[in-house]
Parts: sequence; C-alpha cells; structure tokens
Amino acid sequence: FGSRSHHRARLEFTPAAHAAVQGTAMGRVIRGSRKGKSLIFSAKTRLRKGAVKLRAVDYAERHGFMKGLVKNIIHDPGRGAPMCEVVFHDPYRYKLTKEKWVAVEGLHTGQFVYCGSKAQLSVGNCLPLGKMPEGTVMSMCEDKAADRGRLARASGCSCMVVGHSDDGKKTRIRLPSGSRKTVPSTCRAIVGIAAGGGRMDKPVLKAGNNFHKYKVKRNSWPRVRGCCMNPVEHPHGGGNHQHVGHPTTIARAAVPGQKVGLIAARRTGILRGGGKKK
Repeated sequence: FGSRSHHRARLEFTPAAHAAVQGTAMGRVIRGSRKGKSLIFSAKTRLRKGAVKLRAVDYAERHGFMKGLVKNIIHDPGRGAPMCEVVFHDPYRYKLTKEKWVAVEGLHTGQFVYCGSKAQLSVGNCLPLGKMPEGTVMSMCEDKAADRGRLARASGCSCMVVGHSDDGKKTRIRLPSGSRKTVPSTCRAIVGIAAGGGRMDKPVLKAGNNFHKYKVKRNSWPRVRGCCMNPVEHPHGGGNHQHVGHPTTIARAAVPGQKVGLIAARRTGILRGGGKKK
C-alpha cells in the first residue's frame, strides 16, 4: 500500500518536472531582448543640461522677429556639439525666457541673435526656410512646422536649401546623409553649421577614451560579438572555431530570441556601382 501511494505521488509530480526540464532546455535571454526591459541600458541623464529646442512659434516670430542674447556656451554631457543659452524677453509677460540651442560655428557669447520671418540672413539667426535663398547652409532644422528643431543637430552637421516650390509652400533640403527631403516652407532653422565638427577625426588611441565616452551616454560598450559567445547566449555562438555556421539574415517575424544579425535584409554584401549623389 505504501509503495502504491509513493507511485501515485510520483505520477502527480511528473508534469511539473517535465516543465522544469523544458525550462532548463531553453537558452538565456539574449542582449537585444534585455535592452527592452532593463534599466541598466537606459541613458544617463542626471547631469544633462536639458533638451535643445527652438523658440515656440508665436505671433512675433510669424510676423516680425524677436531679439535674443547669447548668454553662455556650455558643454552638455553625452552630446558632441556645444550648447548655447539664449535669453529672450517674453512678449506677453515681464520676464526673461531661456532657450537652449545647439551652438553654430561662429556663435559667441554676448552676440545678439534674431528669430522670425523678418530676421536677417546671418549666422546664428533663426528664420523660416521659405525666407532662405537656395544654397543656404543651416542646422537644427524643423521636420514639421513648429516642432522646434529635429534635423542636423549633431556636431558638424548641416542641411542645405536645394530649392523652393513655385507656390512657395514647400522647400527641398539636403540632409546630412546626402538624401533629399521636402518639408513645409514654414519650418524654421538656424543659419550656420552645428559646432563641434571633426569630432570623429581624432583617433581613439586607447580603450579608456571609449570607456569615458560611453560612460556619459549609455551602457552600450564594450560590445561582445555573438560568435564569441556560447550557444546558450546567442544564436551565433558555439562551434569549434568562431563561426556563425548559418546565414545571418533573419526574418522580420522571427521571435525575439532569434532576431539577431541582418534583420529582414532586402540585400546583403558590398554596394557596388552606386550612382553618385547629386
């Protein structure tokens, strides 16, 4: 009787044991999946000075201009380009409002800058694209009207006005990547190139420089290659020599643990014979 009850208990335990075996058979959660949930990969923002934005659009900017004073040029941790503090008089209340912009080359403290449709075309001023002639180089350009600056904000980046539509409602600009984009002519931008250019020209020389660079950005360095890992940690891991062992292209609909490599690649390999960018 005792042996039978023991047998019954063992039968009842079997499904849980089976699930435990299945659970141990799975691989570890890969790095790409951990980045979605975990807080250890989030950006370090405690010491940052704040977001860079153009002035909010108001009546004064649409129909005239506003005068601002560049009070300070500061470094923002984790940002390659220097930042400037511009002080404006509030048009409706007796107070000063501070704006943070990406500094352009040639900007200096104590300089007056002007924002609005009637502002002059000079370095540091902010005006609508429709008021800029073709060939104007600008940065901190808006993607949609009144979004306060989205394009060409990194150090050394700039956009260029390529042309205007006949009705004057659209403007074609060349982005830092070389591609072209059509945006509304009411979008604003700062005249000039974003400062801090040539940052990537200096050689890194030692790993410590990269360590300090990414310490203020986020936990994304050093990055271990998948093929040096074990099979439990990465789909490319394992093998007697470091090799992937299967195509690195992977479907868009792949489950998160598999989704590494060239995801939903239309083509792979070196780009040959590409047409020159105009």
